[in-house]
Amino acid sequence: MKIDLNSDLGESFGRYHLGHDPEVIQLVSSVNIACGYHAGDPDVMAHTVQLAETAGVAIGAHPGFHDLQGFGRQRFDLPAEEIHNMVKYQIGALQAFTKTGQLHHVKPHGALYNMAGQDHDIALAICTAIQEVDPNLPIYGLAQSQLIAAAKEIGLPYAEEVFGDRNYQANGALVPRSQNNAVLTDPKAIAQRTVNMVQQQAVTAVTGEQVTLKTDTLCVHGDNGAALEIVKAIRAAFAQANIEIIRF
Repeated sequence: MKIDLNSDLGESFGRYHLGHDPEVIQLVSSVNIACGYHAGDPDVMAHTVQLAETAGVAIGAHPGFHDLQGFGRQRFDLPAEEIHNMVKYQIGALQAFTKTGQLHHVKPHGALYNMAGQDHDIALAICTAIQEVDPNLPIYGLAQSQLIAAAKEIGLPYAEEVFGDRNYQANGALVPRSQNNAVLTDPKAIAQRTVNMVQQQAVTAVTGEQVTLKTDTLCVHGDNGAALEIVKAIRAAFAQANIEIIRF
């Protein structure tokens, strides 16, 4: 069995440092780099892209709402056209820092990701923005969400994403971060959970239901305090279960 292992990185800003980017980059197959809206700045973007290119991992843009104070996790009620242009702008910004001018994928961040997972118009605005930049550029979207439906609708390549360090609701959506049980931090438990997700193509919701999910790519959040230990535990568990980590 094979799966892409991705992480959200490049989330430091100015004098503020977040995450273990140099170490995590060595352990994953693809990275989603903040584009200066919810986190990151030109220097952080340039440095993170350089780290990823040196490590040979796939580089994706991680566009979000213009929300440094809320880390992109505050919801904004914006017209679809503004969301379209906002995403397109951030993709172009990250492309400029790559050696080839090409990216591997795009994955929306935070509130934008969650809103697009449920709102088809927002999902379509994001997918068409990506398609206008590069029609062969895949979107990473929550499995079985409106992001995947919109990508299918316009013929944009896509990868269905699951989360090892987040709890799920019975409808396949993530448990909101406002709830205490939204984020998981135990590396050993997360590793076993992710093996089950890949092998069974399903996850157990917080209410006990089995939720069927296609698992093309698995995310571990870079701002999780245990991110480095989690990724190490997942790699070890995957090796034992004969699951190959490979870019999508």
